[in-house]
Amino acid sequence: MTTQPQSRAFTVGKCDRMVAADMLIEEDRVELIAARRRPFTVGEYYRMAEADILTEEDRVELIAGQIVAMSPIGSRQAACVKRLNLLMGKMVGDSMLIGVQDPIALDAYSEPEPDLVLLRSRADFYAEAHPSAADVLLAVEVADTSIDYDREVKLPLYAHAGLPEVWLIDLQESRIEVFARPQGGAYQQRVEITADATATVTSPTIPQLTLAAADLLG
Repeated sequence: MTTQPQSRAFTVGKCDRMVAADMLIEEDRVELIAARRRPFTVGEYYRMAEADILTEEDRVELIAGQIVAMSPIGSRQAACVKRLNLLMGKMVGDSMLIGVQDPIALDAYSEPEPDLVLLRSRADFYAEAHPSAADVLLAVEVADTSIDYDREVKLPLYAHAGLPEVWLIDLQESRIEVFARPQGGAYQQRVEITADATATVTSPTIPQLTLAAADLLG
């Protein structure tokens, strides 16, 4: 059974602070307190952080206007991300940048934090702003308990934004799914790889990227 991330609930006190900081009007405050969904923009999301409504202790990401609590990172997921970082770094060298659990600005209402991304190289290392969808060459989501959420919610989001390639790594099932060719909010190409002694994962969009499935899954 998988754990589904939950939309962030705001207390009456935090809603009042958002009104005081001109982030909400009174009508929006009533909607939030009544638990009705009101989409937030990326700009509002950051203003909440500036006003200490969201803090570093809040493990959240903005998905389609909703502030969503992220699943806790287990040791298997953390180990897989470390392996990805090491192995992909050897493959792509300095031709691309690697981001680990960093925000990606997809549109005005979504700023997810994939487990790992390969980015177009930039001299400032994206110091001026987080990478946009156009900067992402490959996004990887590693799931120990949240694979259904990654597949049903985040994958279509990435396809709508035009990310050229996404990998979903399912640690529970020892399976890797590679998605490419986004069109009409869905990926037209899907390849599934399971761990065995000879299975490899080859990127359809980055020719030099070929990894042993067993190395990724551990």
